[in-house]
Amino acid sequence: MYQLEVMNKIGLFFHHQTRTVSNIAKFISPLDFKPKKALIVTKVSRYEFERSKFSGLSESDFENLLTKRGSDYTMVKYHHNIHKSAEEKITHALEARGVETKKCQRNGYTNELIDWADIIFTTGGDGTFLLGASKVRRPDKPVVGINTDPTRSEGYLCLPKHFSFTLDHAIEELMSGNFRWFLRRRLRITLIGDADKIKENPVELHNQQLLYPEYRYVDFLQEKSVTGGDHPLKPGENKTEGKEISERVLPVLALNEVFLGENLSSRVSYLEVKSDNNPVIKSRNSGLCISTGTGSTSRIFNISKLTHGSVENILKFVYETTRFPINFKDQKLVEALTQRFNNELVFDPELNLMCYTLRDPVSAGTFPTAVEKKTRGKARRMEVKSRCFDACLVIDGSLSYKFNDGTRAIISIHDEDVLRTVHLYSSDL
Repeated sequence: MYQLEVMNKIGLFFHHQTRTVSNIAKFISPLDFKPKKALIVTKVSRYEFERSKFSGLSESDFENLLTKRGSDYTMVKYHHNIHKSAEEKITHALEARGVETKKCQRNGYTNELIDWADIIFTTGGDGTFLLGASKVRRPDKPVVGINTDPTRSEGYLCLPKHFSFTLDHAIEELMSGNFRWFLRRRLRITLIGDADKIKENPVELHNQQLLYPEYRYVDFLQEKSVTGGDHPLKPGENKTEGKEISERVLPVLALNEVFLGENLSSRVSYLEVKSDNNPVIKSRNSGLCISTGTGSTSRIFNISKLTHGSVENILKFVYETTRFPINFKDQKLVEALTQRFNNELVFDPELNLMCYTLRDPVSAGTFPTAVEKKTRGKARRMEVKSRCFDACLVIDGSLSYKFNDGTRAIISIHDEDVLRTVHLYSSDL
């Protein structure tokens, strides 16, 4: 509930703020934007996913199978139909206004279709929006999210929920130019390391869990530390035991966040982290989360936020230590301070900034001062070197790239990587 309130407040004041990307915003006027071809990227519903695994079963046998597993077949089918109904309404609204449409799901979402379209609609929730945004590399290609089932999804990245029930009105507003461009910053990731390893395809986390076993001793023995120092290498600059050091700009951009750390949450991650021109932080932790303003209300917010109980305890310790007259049991004071701190974690998605948090920094043994170092902050550029055993770099909770010992990642922000979406003026009413 708190996150929703924060998002609503931010949305109301976005248009009053000065933008650092105003030059991009002027690329084309909303009144002059008249799309002729629209691509609809649709989610795979639970029903479709389950049905594809048991395509040989009759519908009645499939129903019995779900029932035996403890799933409610009726509800699974019901929400599937809600999604499909919304999908058809969007298609009809666009075609009624002379817009040619094509549909695709996750596996059929290709660069060719992206190039074909003037605008991309995603139908589903935030996950589908992140998918739709991930492959769009041009700032002139708008992506608009439609929450097809607001009873099951918040859809923070989609149009406000009330448009889910008035889809024709939403399309009319868009086609009439009754909106402003909303430009979300994204993160570009460059991997530097063993030329063969950084070219490996990512693991898709949508339909499967990480495939790596708990212990990979053979792979571990084959892993080589490729370089030391605090600065990234240039392509081909160095070779270690015949392994060429290369760099690769990943083909997808992060709209929410990038997570770096061991695949198993129970295993400690060892990372070397550099933000902007600050000194390198060597830390054992539970992973590093780097977020855009868009993602600042999501995963990293929940990692970094304070609770009422924590604030109350801090005030209590201040009182006991200093005898300063603080009423630490004053719940209004506790709530106000908690909200003040947590509000500072959220920032404008259009700002040229990223925020980062090192989770659970270890303060023991060879890292006695870990908690004294800056393990949370904002930056415009991050460099991370892995000293991990079986680690991953995960983009928006969807694509997982290997990120093992010696591999470096540069996370940066570029004007040409912004994601163009819309803010309908009627959203403020």
